[in-house]
Amino acid sequence: MQDAVLSVADLISERLDSPEAVRGRVPQRQWWPQSLAHGAAGVALLHIERARAGRASWRAADDWLSCVARDGVSAGPDSHLHYGVPALAFALQTAGDRYARTLEVLDQQVVQQTLRRLKASRARLDQRERPALAEFDAIRGLSGFGNYLLQRKSHTDLLCDVLRYLVQLTEPVDEAGEILPGWWTDSGPGGRPSGNFPGGHANTGMAHGIAGPLALLSLAMRDGVVVDGQDEAISRICAWLDRWRQDGDFGPWWPYWITRPQLRGESPVVAQPSRPSWCYGIAGVARAQQLAAIATGDLARQQMAENALVGALADPRQQEMTTDLSLCHGYAGLALVATRCAGDAVTSGLDDHLPQLIEAIVPDGTRTADAQANGLLTSDFGLLEGAAGVALALYALHSGPPASGWDSCLLIA
Repeated sequence: MQDAVLSVADLISERLDSPEAVRGRVPQRQWWPQSLAHGAAGVALLHIERARAGRASWRAADDWLSCVARDGVSAGPDSHLHYGVPALAFALQTAGDRYARTLEVLDQQVVQQTLRRLKASRARLDQRERPALAEFDAIRGLSGFGNYLLQRKSHTDLLCDVLRYLVQLTEPVDEAGEILPGWWTDSGPGGRPSGNFPGGHANTGMAHGIAGPLALLSLAMRDGVVVDGQDEAISRICAWLDRWRQDGDFGPWWPYWITRPQLRGESPVVAQPSRPSWCYGIAGVARAQQLAAIATGDLARQQMAENALVGALADPRQQEMTTDLSLCHGYAGLALVATRCAGDAVTSGLDDHLPQLIEAIVPDGTRTADAQANGLLTSDFGLLEGAAGVALALYALHSGPPASGWDSCLLIA
């Protein structure tokens, strides 16, 4: 099976060798070179990882990075960790010192964007308005910018400012006698007002919810970057997750979000766990809490978080809801998070489920490696929902933690 894992990863990489060849296969509307999530910047991570692991030369990585920058890279308000200058800078920093001069230039642009984001968030706080998801989340928000700064390790003062913002974000808000968490947003999960979410919601997930800030606060603390109130912020987030934790037949789980009617007790919380993905499900929320527990020395929480993920992997119903192979919400993401959790685990059981996850990605004996690689390339070619992300996960499953540390963009390491 391990040979098949490596073969499929290598074949995907070979078919993603040339930006020109890939561009000829996808519709123009899907060609977003500046995107880490869906475009060339994400594919560059695959080739950087291969080069750093000694599997290939740097040529393909150079080509894909050139593709990202060819038509200019956005440094405007639409840019974030997964798009524009921060996305390219993140990709470059995974390459070690190879692109150091270019990275120094981009670094300053990311710093300026972070400062602008912090200024806007402070103005919003002063006006006592509720935040948008894109203000703080791991994909588009300040948790993503803080993640980049944490990886760079060269702007600690600015990272501390981001952490202070997240501490303030977690402080409860009294709204006419109703206590809301500071990250309550007026919108629906899509970031826009929605009739399905009257009064807004509190989002739980790793990609767009409070698990992302929890993971960043915890990873920074584990690395020794600590500001006043960081412990308390972690505790407040964990207390919120404890309040809404549900206990099912296979262990604890968390709803994707809490609505205003649910907060008021006017509507029940969903009765069953949803898809256990990285982006919203048990995988991401459990990893964030495991990191929090490691950072704060909370053994009981660590055991609970690990058991939650073991239960999700053992629950046939939850596995049936996982219907694709992607990092974001499929088997590759589940497998990658499970390996990271297993590497830090104080409980047993996670390793036992890895073979079934690998089998879901690379079925043994049903198709050739060539056919499996081609099948993965029929849709999205990118990092979060496509073939590049699956290949990167397969390399990690085969060889251990990535040489480039690319998976830090998911806030799981």
